[in-house]
Amino acid sequence: MLKIRNKKRLYILLSVIAGILVFMGLILVIIYNIYKKDLPSLSQLHNIEPSLSTKLYAADSTLIKEFYIERRTLVPLKELPPYLGDALLSIEDRKFYHHWGIDLMGITRALVSNMVHGKIKQGASTITQQLSRTLFLTPEQTLSRKIKEALTAIKIERTYSKSEILEMYLNQCYFGKGAHGIQAAAQAYFSKKAQELTLPECALLVGILKAPNRYSPLEQPDLALGRRSLVLKAMVEYGKLSKQGCDSLKTLPLELKPSSLKMETGDYFSEMIRKYLIEVYGEESLYQGGLSVYTTLNVKMQKIAEEIIDAQLAIQQKNFEALHTLDEELYTTIVVDTLNGKRKTRKVFKELQSALVAIDNRNGDILVLVGGKDFSRSEYNRAVQAQRQPGSAFKPFVWTAALENGFNPTDIIYDTPVILQAGDGGEWNPQNFDTLYLGPMTLREALRISRNVISVKLIQKITPQEAIKYAHHMGVNSFLEPYPSISLGVSEVNLLELVSAYSVFPNGGVGVKPRSIISITDRYGKILENNNSVKKEEVLDPQTAYIMTSMLQTVINEGTGYPSRLWGFDRPAGGKTGTTDENMDTWFIGFTPQITVGVWVGFDDKTSMGKHGTGAEVALPIWTEFMKFATSKMVILDFQKPEGVLLRTVCLESGLLATSRCPHTATDLFTERTEPKEYCNLHPSNELPSPEDRIRFPHTTKK
Repeated sequence: MLKIRNKKRLYILLSVIAGILVFMGLILVIIYNIYKKDLPSLSQLHNIEPSLSTKLYAADSTLIKEFYIERRTLVPLKELPPYLGDALLSIEDRKFYHHWGIDLMGITRALVSNMVHGKIKQGASTITQQLSRTLFLTPEQTLSRKIKEALTAIKIERTYSKSEILEMYLNQCYFGKGAHGIQAAAQAYFSKKAQELTLPECALLVGILKAPNRYSPLEQPDLALGRRSLVLKAMVEYGKLSKQGCDSLKTLPLELKPSSLKMETGDYFSEMIRKYLIEVYGEESLYQGGLSVYTTLNVKMQKIAEEIIDAQLAIQQKNFEALHTLDEELYTTIVVDTLNGKRKTRKVFKELQSALVAIDNRNGDILVLVGGKDFSRSEYNRAVQAQRQPGSAFKPFVWTAALENGFNPTDIIYDTPVILQAGDGGEWNPQNFDTLYLGPMTLREALRISRNVISVKLIQKITPQEAIKYAHHMGVNSFLEPYPSISLGVSEVNLLELVSAYSVFPNGGVGVKPRSIISITDRYGKILENNNSVKKEEVLDPQTAYIMTSMLQTVINEGTGYPSRLWGFDRPAGGKTGTTDENMDTWFIGFTPQITVGVWVGFDDKTSMGKHGTGAEVALPIWTEFMKFATSKMVILDFQKPEGVLLRTVCLESGLLATSRCPHTATDLFTERTEPKEYCNLHPSNELPSPEDRIRFPHTTKK
């Protein structure tokens, strides 16, 4: 009888339990159906991709910039110190490997505690619940959100392994100071990789997770130490640390080494890359996709270039201000100051700006790009966005076209007045910079001292269209007006394309497309873009390129660029100054066999820099100082003469091979196509001029 009663009681108990379970199941089904529309889909669960920062690296793999909404770098769990996971589970979720997303006993204890205290005193969220909240939900403290959190946690546990969940959590959670994920936290607080974290460092980072701002070791070191001790104690209770080890570690001081992760150089270059990435890959990929962008920037050169520009502009600005007063409206601007809440206006002098671009001749790599004086005050990139008149810096393209059309460096053109019809029907009377006329002179000499009138006369002989054709072939992409005035550089170009075009000369006629990016990979290391192959094309006859290089060497050795020699730059080099009408734009573009560098200086609104605002006086000092540093560790090389370039002595009157009776001779470079084959018929003789009588062009470095 007793057995029957016991069986009945058992059946009743089991029925009650079954009923409760069925009821709870129904409740869970109802709850699930109520909230399922707010839960992540299977697709979302299977494609969890935390927001990752895009990183820009210099040529030497130095990190130069990050773009992010949340600064985060993924680190696989297997690469992290094992005690990091031990510390986390000890303080946050000791039953992590035994529950299925939620801890029912923990929830019960938390409910009882909170009911007793009449407020939320204790939480019971598992690591999986915290992850679900971070990935898919909001941090609001409501019953609805807690239910969604629990249901989402269950779905995550059914989708991922425990190791995957732990890895996602450590890479997702926020540690304060803008650091999302363990890698960013290790860098932010200790300036090291997450793989290098020590046990006390792991305990500290895990400890501040509860409230990163409140327990920040930078602002609240005492509270942070307390949290670290609490984590170490929890590790003892969890069986992951001995009591002796805990006591020893608790005595250690905080050894922080915070890092701002901010670069102080290359802002204009980085901004140029940022705009490209947005255009090609979109904003989401840039700020959340975790791209790795490997660029061509040379950090050391970039930093020196910025320092040189700062120093030289300060000198030029001081000189400019000494010549003017704040009463001259042309040279001043109005700025607004806010003092004690009141707005006041005042006059200040306009500020000079500068840009510099350096290109590796071998591969077109942009080694340096400075777009202005101060990126924080003006993001306008004067190296690539500004279209300015190149002035005499355009003349090498006129001379190049002339050589390609049969002219020689020894050909004579008269530096005498000329009057042309202007585009508006009026008269145009081009002037030399010094307003003088020097009579007959060779093309080499005219380029050496930059005679405007000869440039105009030369382009009339070959046509403006021919000069424009060669400028475009060599790398100038801007639209160029087909008028004789193009010979004086009146059509606007940008610095980057001008530097690229000049690099054709030292490259022996080979044009190399400039590149700023070597490769781009996604968050998984998949290559999205590979620019390892250098894009080269022969755009100019090698013989013409060498003769032009020689003529541009004369500019530096004996001409308008000669001050660079006085200032200590003594390597084989060629280049050309550029100064526009009224001295609004100043340039110097020059090269060695290895690199080509261009500098522009001027005011953004094209204000005149005055009579001393010339390329030689304003841009050349910046170019010289930079080149002295940039080439200091390079092997000294000379320009290689190609086959078919010949040295001949000619009579400057007849243009034929000189004899001993020719009164005016010059020795210069010719090609097999353009060299004179006959001796002078104006001064016939059986004897050739002696070496002492020859006027050789100055193509060697003058000491």
